[in-house]
Amino acid sequence: MSRLELLAVAVLGVIASATRADPPGSGLEEIVVSGRELNLVGEALSASHGVIGQAELQLRPILRTGELLEAVPGLVATQHSGTGKANQYFLRGFNLDHGTDFSTSYESMPVNMRTHGHGQGYTDLNFVIPELVQQIEYRKGTYYADVGDFSGAGAARITPFARLGHGQLEAGIGEDGYYRLLALDSIGARDGDWLYALELNRYDGPWTDIQEDVQKLNATLRRTWDTGDNRFSLMAMGYDNSWNSADQIPRRAVDSGLIDERGSIDTDLGGESSRYSLSGTWESAHWNASLYAIRYDLDLWSNFTYELDDPVNGDQFQQVDERAVYGGELAYRLDGALIGARVHNTLGLQWRHDDIDEVGLYRTVVRHEVGVIRSDAVEQSSVALFWQNEIHWSDRLRSVVGARADRYDFSVDAPDAVNINGVALAGNGGTEDDAIASLKGSLVRALGEHAEIYASAGQGFHSNDARGTTTRLDPSSGEAVDPVDPLVRSLGAEIGARLFEAGKWNASISLWQLELDSELVFVGDAGTTEPSRESERKGAELTAYYHFGGAWTLDLEYAVADAQFTSADPSDPALGDEVPGSIDRVFAAGLSARLGEGWFGSLRLRHFGPRALEESGDVESDSSTVLNLRAGYELERWRVTLDVLNLLDSDDHDIDYFYESQLRGESEPVADLHYHVMEPRTLRLYAGYRF
Repeated sequence: MSRLELLAVAVLGVIASATRADPPGSGLEEIVVSGRELNLVGEALSASHGVIGQAELQLRPILRTGELLEAVPGLVATQHSGTGKANQYFLRGFNLDHGTDFSTSYESMPVNMRTHGHGQGYTDLNFVIPELVQQIEYRKGTYYADVGDFSGAGAARITPFARLGHGQLEAGIGEDGYYRLLALDSIGARDGDWLYALELNRYDGPWTDIQEDVQKLNATLRRTWDTGDNRFSLMAMGYDNSWNSADQIPRRAVDSGLIDERGSIDTDLGGESSRYSLSGTWESAHWNASLYAIRYDLDLWSNFTYELDDPVNGDQFQQVDERAVYGGELAYRLDGALIGARVHNTLGLQWRHDDIDEVGLYRTVVRHEVGVIRSDAVEQSSVALFWQNEIHWSDRLRSVVGARADRYDFSVDAPDAVNINGVALAGNGGTEDDAIASLKGSLVRALGEHAEIYASAGQGFHSNDARGTTTRLDPSSGEAVDPVDPLVRSLGAEIGARLFEAGKWNASISLWQLELDSELVFVGDAGTTEPSRESERKGAELTAYYHFGGAWTLDLEYAVADAQFTSADPSDPALGDEVPGSIDRVFAAGLSARLGEGWFGSLRLRHFGPRALEESGDVESDSSTVLNLRAGYELERWRVTLDVLNLLDSDDHDIDYFYESQLRGESEPVADLHYHVMEPRTLRLYAGYRF
């Protein structure tokens, strides 16, 4: 451990011992979040709207922090690179890459990074401490007026605790050099509370020829004030991480014996990232307001094609992202009546500005820069107005109508220089702006106290990378290219039903469809914009949670989706209609128990089906299945937990791609399957102390 880490642990230990004199159960207020035991009949806006609480998250064994989002039914979080990088996400027939078309926020702050060095909408959750998550509220589809960019497939709002019922010190140790230290607590004040948390994590990984050498530090300090009808909060967060990467590998390298499934072609890959933020919120009977400021940095080294472009030095490249993000939201809720019906109106203003000092792509050798491919400074601003109207026409019928208007301004400042390929970089600078309006609505009919049916429809959108809106020269070839549309429209609809019975059932079913005008994305790995086509997705989802025997809970989630392009590719009309990377089915199941005398446990299965890896559908991935176990014992103050991750030691793949690469000794590129194998069975043991 570094001196900084040792000092941080020592300081928190002193604070904990000095400020917490009362043992658990001594009259301190316990905060209980019911999550899936919460009755959303009469509250939810669609069948795809739900809440997961900390009590349920505690029972979920996870390998990586980003897997918290797998609590969203039908969502899969995998990885194709090192532990420190953002996860790869799949939902509703989307390969969401690292977050495009799924909007994620933490408290009042957006997580998705637009115009990002590695990928549009990049969603890195490594700054989140799982034990601080009070609840995750998910809303799939395009039917919610307060959600805008990146929300075609849905959105998740992660809410952290403002106060904890007890303090906690925990140490974890596991195979492959894994350890984790955690300290958190709340300290009561006369007019509110202080909350602090510190997480330290190290991990070397199970790879043959690299050590991941993950060195992660997370810290949170939060102050809340309660002044009668008003509640204020101020939160400071810090995250710093570095790691080495085991990226996806070509199948032919394994088949030939060049490497094994846990080996690497390029052993000098990895990254460094940090995120520091300050955010504040204000809540009253009718007003909600928030402000945030985020400082974010990423340096990421990758190599996916090995020696295809440069047989001498190799194809390793570095992606750089350095930015500050500022923004906020102001919303006003007005309750009234209309011809005897209860009416709720919400009016809101949202604002965000990304001041990107540098978003760049460099050619590197052993992490040393040898030439620039693209480097830009970007200013990107957006402002949105939204309105949502909810009318309870009767005890059983309500309508929800919403509208929003979004305005985007892009400014790309490219340097007056020539890149490593001889292309004038200044040719890709410029300014652009765009605006879009969206309408949304739901009709909800209660079938009684325990059931509800929904019909929902709405327009949505996602923004494209600012660089794609001004690009006129391909930075690799110098050929002329057309700029892309800044904002891309989506249109979604669904029908569904919900059934709830306290202490027993919580189930929902939905049939949905989504049309997307274009799947244009900026390919950060190449510095270019990759055109795609109009598409249509449709599917069905079933989610059910059943409590039985008092202590046992069974949950089942099943989602099917079909994704197709609906127009021909202008560059090659013979291409097929399959959307590469789209998962056709996801099945997840969990059996959890909180038994008497302190025992608890959870067994969780996740399966996702094969997917087309190119447009014809002739090349498919295999399906992937993993089983995880968590078991533990809890006393008044002590808690011991054992996680067995990948219980059956599956060698299925986390991710599969199909593209051309070239290995040393090969005379020409080879189209091949490239994959990242699941991490093998691993044990992690945690011991925690409450105070």
